[in-house]
Amino acid sequence: MTWILFILFSVVATGGAVGVVTGRNPVASLLFMVATLASVAGIYVLLEAHFLAAVQVIVYAGAIMVLFLFVIMLLNLGHDYQADVKYGLWFLLAFVVAGLTAGALTMGFSDAEATGFGDVAAGEAIDAAVLEKGAVGAIADPLFTDYVVAFELTGLLLLVAVVAAVALAKPRNRRGTDAG
Repeated sequence: MTWILFILFSVVATGGAVGVVTGRNPVASLLFMVATLASVAGIYVLLEAHFLAAVQVIVYAGAIMVLFLFVIMLLNLGHDYQADVKYGLWFLLAFVVAGLTAGALTMGFSDAEATGFGDVAAGEAIDAAVLEKGAVGAIADPLFTDYVVAFELTGLLLLVAVVAAVALAKPRNRRGTDAG
């Protein structure tokens, strides 16, 4: 059952990612991105990383998507998205059906041991770190020591994107100077 759910979540995540890139309307692309992020959270739950799944839903599918929606509405980009969403749902359904078929064929042609989710030793090391530092500590320690530069650059990049969106949406007068 876990293998089928993993295939389902991965197909939905892949289909949603394709929908984000191929969507003609930004609002439809945003909805596909929410589906992708929710599927990734589902994969985290299957891997028993419940804290990461909660962070995925709260931070990315919640806060970042609200920020993106705010920028889209600020730039007034969302027009007539019904047809694009309908097309994308058929596209997503085709990916789900193809993924389930591929998963069923894979399970039929391989033994149960070959379809495991990864290295047992790596899982034991993660369990030991969680027991020693707790779930938040096991994630926060490498985030704020080994990956602190990438973490800060991501925050800076999001700030620049919001400031640029506000600057682009600011009304201008006839002479091309700022209206205000």
